[in-house]
Amino acid sequence: MRKITKTLFATACAAAMTFSAVAFAADEVVLRVGYGNNPGEPFDLGCQKWKQLIEERSGGKFKIELYPSSQLGSKDEVMDQMVAGEPVATLTDGAFYYDRGVKDMGIVFGPFLFDNWDQAFKLNSSKWYQDQSKLVEEKAHLKIIGADWRYGARHTLTTKPVTKLADFKGLKIRVPTNNIQVKGFEVLGATPTPMSLGDVYTALQQGTIDGVENPLAVLYNGKFQEVAKYLLLDGHVYNVTNIVVGTDFWNSLSKEQQDLLVSTCHDAAMYQNKIVEDTEADLLKKFKDEGVTITEPSEAFKKELRDAAAKFYTLPDFKDWTPGLLDIVKKNMQ
Repeated sequence: MRKITKTLFATACAAAMTFSAVAFAADEVVLRVGYGNNPGEPFDLGCQKWKQLIEERSGGKFKIELYPSSQLGSKDEVMDQMVAGEPVATLTDGAFYYDRGVKDMGIVFGPFLFDNWDQAFKLNSSKWYQDQSKLVEEKAHLKIIGADWRYGARHTLTTKPVTKLADFKGLKIRVPTNNIQVKGFEVLGATPTPMSLGDVYTALQQGTIDGVENPLAVLYNGKFQEVAKYLLLDGHVYNVTNIVVGTDFWNSLSKEQQDLLVSTCHDAAMYQNKIVEDTEADLLKKFKDEGVTITEPSEAFKKELRDAAAKFYTLPDFKDWTPGLLDIVKKNMQ
């Protein structure tokens, strides 16, 4: 009897030690954040702030490791890692959700959908967007932990001047590897060319492509102005980006850890958004000083762009959208 008691006691102690080890391990979290942006860009600075905030507020128990310049792979590759259960995060947008089964979310990256930042932020905080975010969890297995990072208005930098819609015809413009942005430039008459951002400089230099689109900070820090000298301030997308993790990783966290992750992500977004806003004028000056011709579209050109972009929202490619989606979205961003 005594032998049995000792055995049970030893088993209980072993179980308790195992539980303590598991609890301790779960109490220490390391999240890898991978992105294509280069060190020093506003998004990278925002991520540095996020790392600082979460490590300070967790007493060092929740750590973030940063992997800029696509060190963890492309955006799609990082999201695949998330779906596989890896503790990684990245920035992504509706265009990528479309390709991962949440079709209606693709519209948020449609060309010239927004007139200003207020509309973009209102849509991201709307009930419609919250409902779509739940579908992202269910279908794409991605959890949106931040939907308020102002990535920047996306403009077009080219090796040839673009001052009217006809100038886009045949231009090979690099776009990210998603169907939404491909179609967004096709309706303007361009020839969209999906490729990794890391390949753009050489492609511009060798004439493989004629241009690239992205926010000012991304264009400048990629040094693309060294090989493309015409900047069109078309603002074809007001890009409020999302920060996502995999649902498996999210569900492995305690409620306190989840709250900490979301709150620090939001605070870092506010820090980053101010940097984006404050540096745009300085970046335009830097472009000009480095010999870039900057074009602000005339009213006539703006109308041409919007009229051409309107075709995007009726393309048969997007027949899987909810009927009347454009009207639903416009209502939610007012």
